[in-house]
Amino acid sequence: MQVTTIKALDKTLNKLRKEQQIIGLVPTMGALHEGHLALVDHAYKDCNIVVVSIFVNPTQFNNASDLEKYPRNLADDIDLLYKNNSKTIVFTPSIREIYKKDIKAEDFDFGSITQYMEGEYRQGHFNGVGTIIKHLFEIVKPHKAYFGEKDYQQLQLIKKLVKITQQPVIIVGSPTYREPSGLAKSSRNKRLSNSELEKAAILFKALSIAKNNFNQLSFSEIKEEIKTLFEKEECVKLEYFEIAEEENLIPTGTKKEQKKYRAFIAAVINEVRLIDNMAIN
Repeated sequence: MQVTTIKALDKTLNKLRKEQQIIGLVPTMGALHEGHLALVDHAYKDCNIVVVSIFVNPTQFNNASDLEKYPRNLADDIDLLYKNNSKTIVFTPSIREIYKKDIKAEDFDFGSITQYMEGEYRQGHFNGVGTIIKHLFEIVKPHKAYFGEKDYQQLQLIKKLVKITQQPVIIVGSPTYREPSGLAKSSRNKRLSNSELEKAAILFKALSIAKNNFNQLSFSEIKEEIKTLFEKEECVKLEYFEIAEEENLIPTGTKKEQKKYRAFIAAVINEVRLIDNMAIN
């Protein structure tokens, strides 16, 4: 079932709530791929019904060109979801339906988890993410919501958002879905040629270097290895590579015992910006 308005979605979900059905939510911006379907499948293991929202959220784009070029293929997305599970509810609201006349982001205090990496390079992005997810939680009122670890900062932000807004939803993270080359599945991958996709696998290679050398090299030595790796690949421009503590997402050059660390990377290939991350110990 596809619904385009909050009123129609409410009517459907209220009936399910009266039947004490467990409702899951998978928020997306469309251009769906196997990674999204893996999230939906994960949700169906815990929930009776899953709502997949498809909404390209304007308030989380700090680059107008990026918003304009973001891949959109709604008919294909809906077909893919129905073939995967025919009872899925697909929520495809308009911008006006979500934001009315006030298309702007709320201001949240997410602390250190949004200050670095994506927070540093995409000003305002995380407030836009927080705004749309808050709206979707208020609209759908899901019992559980599912997000991929590819956007690890976003996942931590959403967990913090639930604490800030006190919304009664359980946030579930799901492992990054990858191509055979290791490249993280992303809607932005659709803008790359086959040869560019092969070159983009350098992001996974960089993260693997960090993980495989965690015990042998210092963080500064690992970063130097990554810098050298990208200098040899002219087609892919490294934007940042950072290692941060998982609990606070603050980049660090110091390795401490009993701390969990994660490597984060962003790079640009043919004007397409890709991100990835990996737990490295």
